[in-house]
Amino acid sequence: MLLLYYILAARDLDYYLVMALFFSWLGDLLLIPKGHNWFTYGGISFILSHIFFILTYLHNIDLKTAPLMLVIPAALLYYGISFLIIHLIRPTTPKKMLPLMYFYMLCNSTMNLFALVQLAQNRSSGALIAFIGALLFFGSDCFLFLVRYYKKPEVVFRKHFLVMLLYLLGEFLIVLGVLQLR
Repeated sequence: MLLLYYILAARDLDYYLVMALFFSWLGDLLLIPKGHNWFTYGGISFILSHIFFILTYLHNIDLKTAPLMLVIPAALLYYGISFLIIHLIRPTTPKKMLPLMYFYMLCNSTMNLFALVQLAQNRSSGALIAFIGALLFFGSDCFLFLVRYYKKPEVVFRKHFLVMLLYLLGEFLIVLGVLQLR
């Protein structure tokens, strides 16, 4: 539905955003069946989604003037949280899944950093909305890993409800932000 909304609302389609939304949708489908293999396939689809979100943000970014005094501390924070989440789930997660899960969190963190650079360089409501959406997406994934693999999934309030609420709202805000930027 979100992809259809974007296609109908956009004046000029950003095909990178179309691909990001497509791979997010595919990832959603792949996460429905139970099992570690399906979770892995869904994760790979979401990695592709994050790469396409990064390419979407690149339209509005000049990497030569990226504010490193903002990006470096933000990167340390995002990557630190990613490391912490993987550390927390390590004892209860199949060992073969851990490298891909960490790589996934690094991709999501990097997507958030690009959204942050877009905001720092653009300072528009669209860039702010897209950044908030990316931040919610990151939160959703952190909570998803805790709900699925942490020994005490009850640490996440309402478990899958909160995961899905943050994810859906996050992607919706990313789309709204991109629509405002174009």
